[in-house]
Amino acid sequence: MRRKRHVEEHENHERWLVSYADFITLLFAFFVVMYAISSVNEGKYKVLSNSLVNAFHNATGQPGGQVLVVSPGSPPIQARAPGRPETAPEAGERQQQREKMKNVAKNIMEALAPLVRQGKVKLLETSRGVTIEINDSILFSPGQAKLQSASISAMQSVAQVLASTDFPITIEGHTDNIPISTPQFPSNWELSALRATTVLRLFNEGGVGAERLTAIGYGETRPVETNQSVEGRARNRRVSILIDSARPEEPVEVKEPAAPAQ
Repeated sequence: MRRKRHVEEHENHERWLVSYADFITLLFAFFVVMYAISSVNEGKYKVLSNSLVNAFHNATGQPGGQVLVVSPGSPPIQARAPGRPETAPEAGERQQQREKMKNVAKNIMEALAPLVRQGKVKLLETSRGVTIEINDSILFSPGQAKLQSASISAMQSVAQVLASTDFPITIEGHTDNIPISTPQFPSNWELSALRATTVLRLFNEGGVGAERLTAIGYGETRPVETNQSVEGRARNRRVSILIDSARPEEPVEVKEPAAPAQ
C-alpha cells in the first residue's frame, strides 16, 4: 500500500506582530486616559498661584514651621503688578529708598558699635533690606522674656534711629531646640513670640509707629547653626530685626479669567 507523504507546516514567524500591535494600542489608550484625568484648568491654577503668592508675601526667613504672630497693624507689602514695567519716578524713588536704608544701617551700626565688636550683634544686608541679628544673651536671661537692664539703652538707641524712618519693621524671636515647659511658656513658640513682642513694645514706646511694627515667634524652626554644639545653640537663640525696604503699593485684585466662549 502506498504511504502518504508527510507535508511539513511552515511556522509563521510574524504572529508576534498581532500581539505587539494590541500592546501598542492598549498602551496608547492608557496614556490618553492618564492625560485626560490629570489635565489642569490653567486659568484656575494661575488664580490659586497668585492668591498664595499674595497671601504669603510678608513671610520672612526661610520656609518651615508654624509661627505665632503679634501685629498691632502692619500693612501687607504688595508686589508690583506682574508685567508692568518700572517707571522713571518709581526707579528714582527706589534709589532714594536705598540711600535712606544705607543711612539707617550706618546709624544703627554706630549705636551698637560696642556690641558689634563683641560679636553679639550682626548687621546683614538682604534682598528685602537690613536685618539686625542680636544674640539673646545680651537681651534676656535664660528662659525669660524681660529685657535685661543693660540692654535697654542699646535697644532705645535703635528705636531712636528707626523712629525717624518710615520703613516697615519685623521683629523675629528665635530659640534653640532645647524644650521649655513652664506655666508662662509651655513651649519655645510662646517664649520666642513674647521676646519679639517685648522688643516691639520698647520700639513703640521709643517713637516707632505701631502700624509699622510686627512681631513673630519662630521658636526653634529656623536655626542658623547646628543645635548639636553649645556654640551653635547660642547663635540660634537670637532676636532678628528686619527693616524692610519694600515700597508699599496698591493691591491688585486677582480675578478668575472668563470662561472661553463655546
